[in-house]
Amino acid sequence: MKIDSNTSVYAVMGDPVSHSLGPVMHNRAFVYTGYNGIYLAFQVTDIASAISGMKTLGFKGASITIPHKVAVMEHLDELDEKAQKIGAVNTIINRGNRLCGYNSDCLGAMQALKEKTDITGKKVAIIGSGGAARAIGFGILSEGGKVTIFSRSAKKGERLAKDLGSDYHPLAEFKKASCQIFINTTPVGMLPDTEAMPIPREVIAKETVVMDIVYNPLKTRLLKEAQDIGCITVDGVAMFVYQGAFQFKLWTGKKAPIDIMTKTVLDALGAK
Repeated sequence: MKIDSNTSVYAVMGDPVSHSLGPVMHNRAFVYTGYNGIYLAFQVTDIASAISGMKTLGFKGASITIPHKVAVMEHLDELDEKAQKIGAVNTIINRGNRLCGYNSDCLGAMQALKEKTDITGKKVAIIGSGGAARAIGFGILSEGGKVTIFSRSAKKGERLAKDLGSDYHPLAEFKKASCQIFINTTPVGMLPDTEAMPIPREVIAKETVVMDIVYNPLKTRLLKEAQDIGCITVDGVAMFVYQGAFQFKLWTGKKAPIDIMTKTVLDALGAK
């Protein structure tokens, strides 16, 4: 990787962020395509100051992750129409020192899910009420699915359900046969707490398609238990790569090397 005064700087901002494979994936894609860019990870608690610093330092773009996908919106100059409708941003591009927010989570999740199952007409339970839940809920509704939000936070869960025009239930009320597709959008099960599960094994029905957007580890305990039961499962890598491919093209104007990006992530996760 050549780094000089013309190198374009990109970043992922979140808390936590040490688990992120964004730097590995995007830097490999930059090198492979010959793009003069570098992508770094920043632990950020104050998103307002981080966005101000990004503009001051001339960063060309950024990925936004937990817990800033909603809060970041008020600090941007422009919002893409879809991001505005979703109510969450995970991608920023700097155009002439004007920061514009996009959402690639929705696109990435729908591409990953549709590789394994149809969505139209399906009852879909989403656990979580953050930015990823917003994006995925919007995507499911756009594909003709029916969404129910389950979360520990009644205030956030009810607000999200209202925004989506969907039902809300406390997470404790999740029961077997509550859905045909189940999606975990929370960080439960992510490194380092890999033994945690958002719901107990006994409420997972064999007929349910189970998706976990956590990609590190590749197979969360939720996915392992679901596979053991006999469920079709969708890991977080496909969503992560597809949303990253959108970011790459937006930032560079180049076609994303999806195969290279996928292999890079899987290699980093030690997949065999």
